[in-house]
Amino acid sequence: FLFLDDERMPKNVTWIDMPAQNWQIVRSYDEFVAFILKNGIPAFVSFDHDLAHEHYRKSMYNPDRHYNSYYTDGTFKEKTGFHCAQWLVQYCLDNGHKIPDYVAHTMNPIGRENIISMMEQGKRIQDSLK
Repeated sequence: FLFLDDERMPKNVTWIDMPAQNWQIVRSYDEFVAFILKNGIPAFVSFDHDLAHEHYRKSMYNPDRHYNSYYTDGTFKEKTGFHCAQWLVQYCLDNGHKIPDYVAHTMNPIGRENIISMMEQGKRIQDSLK
């Protein structure tokens, strides 16, 4: 079971049901990719979206601290959990691996939607190839 988050530990994710497992923890896109290339596709992935301090810009939040935008203009230097999901889907499709079960534990609602959309799109493509 693979847990992607720049700061949290699996036990700190209390807002969704997390499987009680022995988690392998990765903190960045590069660690995520390296882990999978070395160890294979995990049975389950838990995704955070915002993986670097630059992903927490104050301008991304309304005065009430709710997330208001998702930067897609190329200003981020570090990749997000969405990029990890995107890489994972493509890797699975290219190499004939089943896309693993997952959850998006991120608190970023737009990031969560994007991760889920990417993973579900990959599963639909995989199902259509059967």
